[in-house]
Amino acid sequence: MMIASLCTALMATTTPCDAAGVRSVTVNGDHVTLSFDSPLNKATSLVLANPQRIALDVYGSSWAKPAVGDGDIAAIRIGQLNATTTRIVFDLDRPTLISSGHFSSNGMSLSLSLRSTDVGQYASFAGRAAQIYTAPSSGSTASFMRPPRSRHSVTMPLSAAGAPLPRPRIYGPAGKPLVVIDAGHGGQDPGAINPSTGQREKDVTLATAKRIKDALLATGRVRVALTREDDHFIVLRERSAIAHNIHAVLFMSIHADSEPGSEAHGATVYTLSEVASDKEAQALAARENKVDIINGVNLSGENADVASILLDLAQRETMNQSSAFASLLKREGTGSIPFRSDYHRTAGFAVLKQPDMPSILLEIGYISNPNDVQRIASADGQSRIATGVSKAVEIHFAKRLASN
Repeated sequence: MMIASLCTALMATTTPCDAAGVRSVTVNGDHVTLSFDSPLNKATSLVLANPQRIALDVYGSSWAKPAVGDGDIAAIRIGQLNATTTRIVFDLDRPTLISSGHFSSNGMSLSLSLRSTDVGQYASFAGRAAQIYTAPSSGSTASFMRPPRSRHSVTMPLSAAGAPLPRPRIYGPAGKPLVVIDAGHGGQDPGAINPSTGQREKDVTLATAKRIKDALLATGRVRVALTREDDHFIVLRERSAIAHNIHAVLFMSIHADSEPGSEAHGATVYTLSEVASDKEAQALAARENKVDIINGVNLSGENADVASILLDLAQRETMNQSSAFASLLKREGTGSIPFRSDYHRTAGFAVLKQPDMPSILLEIGYISNPNDVQRIASADGQSRIATGVSKAVEIHFAKRLASN
């Protein structure tokens, strides 16, 4: 399958100048190739369960610009395990093991062969001691590598982690409350894709976000910023952090749902809950949040050190405000936005976790549904969504002004 999502995270702040950089990671069918900018001679791999993944540690290295391709790997994540070891985590679409691996004779690359297996055999390998790969000069015997099963590969550079959060352009008159619209997915993460029309979630959400921005600005009552105005990737937790940094008072993340093989249709509004309202919501949250997990740690969760009573109270108040806005959006958007009957759901989405800013995630429709995708990908459908959102936002701030 094509890569579903990927992210980078820096797990050590110092990198030695003499460490070899991991230049790229390319997946081509059942063949994985890592290239380095100077010779290396040792790596180890671990098979991990719950979720199924393989962790590859490359010794004497630092990370540079990784790249990804197709294969049985759902995502690739890379970070600095310590000052001289790069950890690369392969999230798996299905039970998969490394059948063989070897360094090139000059130590400038490491090649791995993958093989699919069953759940039982995978479980038997999980938790075993690390498998070691060494360069031929270190006494290992290079193993025969099968040719890649795919004729096509895709490489995709990632920007370095640790960069400061971008500050988006803010539109509208000074002094007005600031609303941030987040177009879901972007860049190397296309989101859901309609198999018939090829419509990509990242394109539909960006176009809809821009129309919502225009509709809100036309009211003259708010300022508006977009987390992204073009096709680039933003880490999930950074999306709401961007809004927080520019002192937004309302955050809306725009997505398009997908449930192939079903007749599901209509819009859904999600607000934050640590316990998903149903299994479908829980699965959707897990899929969206996966991009922010690295080295087995979910980076989108709240830091335990700041999970104090005051934070909990602030979070609960914000959740109440978010739920109230969800109800308002349904009331004012009906007629412009065809909502599901069970339109309001709760889930642990990473983008909704700012404790002091009401936030919703609006699934504008199902990109997997023929009628929905025609609506949400059209200029008219997007304008109608923008109209409904704009009405709700106007009343939300009018109520807030009256209460103050």
